[in-house]
Amino acid sequence: MGIFKTVHKTWLNFKMLCRRLTCNQFSYVVIIVIAASFVIFLRNYGGRDCPPSHVTMGYQSEPQTCNATSTPTQVLRYAVYGRQVDSGHLRHVFETLSLYGYQRVETVEDDWHVLWSHDYPFQRIAHVTRNLKPYQKVNHFPGTGFITNKMDLSTTGLKFSPVAFRIPEQKKELINYAANNPSKMFVQKSNDHRGIQIKNLDDIELDRPGSFVQEFVANPLLIDGYKFDIGVYTTVTSFDPLRVYIYNGDALLRYCPEKYYPFDPSNLDKYVIGDDYLPTWEVPALKDYYTTLGYSMKDAFDGYLIDSGRNPKKIWEQIEDAIREVCLSKEPMIMKYLSTYKSKRNFFEMMRFDFVVDDNLNVFVMEVNMSPNLSSAHFLENQVLYEQVLFNLFSLVGLGTFGYLKNDRALVSDKNLMVSPSECAACGTSCTAPECHLCKPCLTPQMKLTLKDAYLEHMNRRDCKRIYPVENVNQTVFTDDDLGPENRLMKMWFKKKCISDPSWC
Repeated sequence: MGIFKTVHKTWLNFKMLCRRLTCNQFSYVVIIVIAASFVIFLRNYGGRDCPPSHVTMGYQSEPQTCNATSTPTQVLRYAVYGRQVDSGHLRHVFETLSLYGYQRVETVEDDWHVLWSHDYPFQRIAHVTRNLKPYQKVNHFPGTGFITNKMDLSTTGLKFSPVAFRIPEQKKELINYAANNPSKMFVQKSNDHRGIQIKNLDDIELDRPGSFVQEFVANPLLIDGYKFDIGVYTTVTSFDPLRVYIYNGDALLRYCPEKYYPFDPSNLDKYVIGDDYLPTWEVPALKDYYTTLGYSMKDAFDGYLIDSGRNPKKIWEQIEDAIREVCLSKEPMIMKYLSTYKSKRNFFEMMRFDFVVDDNLNVFVMEVNMSPNLSSAHFLENQVLYEQVLFNLFSLVGLGTFGYLKNDRALVSDKNLMVSPSECAACGTSCTAPECHLCKPCLTPQMKLTLKDAYLEHMNRRDCKRIYPVENVNQTVFTDDDLGPENRLMKMWFKKKCISDPSWC
């Protein structure tokens, strides 16, 4: 219809011009013939060899259709959900989406490919999240509050979490623990993470509901005299089977505004890291690494420790162990929610795990942020970090277009999934032995899709590092015996890919 309207408008303009120029009847006939021929040409051309209008985001198995009204490329669209989403804190998210060719739609009810939700979307807009199309992606998983809820995370009894007690439910346990450990200090917290301060047990509100009391890490590792925390951007692309990646290009290191010693519990700037933290480039001992030599925050931190006779590798290995422990321990609870949705493949989650380190290089996970700050309004220097985190995230989870790709097999085909040819040859068509479960006759259609997603993530990971599943995991944290069948199969597949190609290790 758009073509006919254009031709009709052109004809009217020509007719008006002819009246002014006193065109003869023959001129009218000529223009009519030309216009008709043009319309016929466009209609015929539009039906020929029409390129696919779909956008490949991850791997989709649904067939695509093409008709005469298809456009050469489909417009990528995204929707936004949350409070005050246009206040500026999502600027880098919007800019990155724009760089990938996405256009924003007005509401979540419109058709979109990506929903970027700053708030948890699965209750208030359940009518949308319960009816997702196969090509749609949401930047949260249902149920990940079990990870990001501060109370649930801290009171689970994980190895890498300081001892914590729910109040008032575990008041007696707290009193007994404090009596047996008189030198320990405590802080009372809630999910809003406000008003944190070291208090004597007598000053803690032991009957305040919705709070918890946590042991304070009293001997922190200090950098140039400052206490700090480490923020690691972590992406979960799948639950059951679990796949977890961290952004390996840098980390967010924040330092307290004042030096830790002489210690004063009433001075929060010595031990609480707030919005006005001291950035890496203002820490005297790190400034030369970061500003003069051009290292990242993470590399500047590592360089300082190495020059001080410490081994930063011990810290980073524990951080990876802690993230694995949290995700694996919370996965069964998350799956109770996720299993009620039509597909597990519509979601991904990028969180920031925050850690503190004690003077013996022991690592403690303090909290996990569901929608971590990605705004450089306060510290413009952080803009590059946030842009690279987002760029690597979008690549990892497949939020891109492959243009005129006519067949998804160009991205990944069955042959890319096959492992252990000698074992599979021995299995034949039998699927009894565990080593045969990854052979082509034994793969279910759903498992093929899962493996194709994993394959594409590996190919598109850029500066993201897969930390689960991997080999040589600390078995004292979470043993393979604790894994379900989907996780066992996924881990076995990566192991066999690693054997044939070390880049998969």
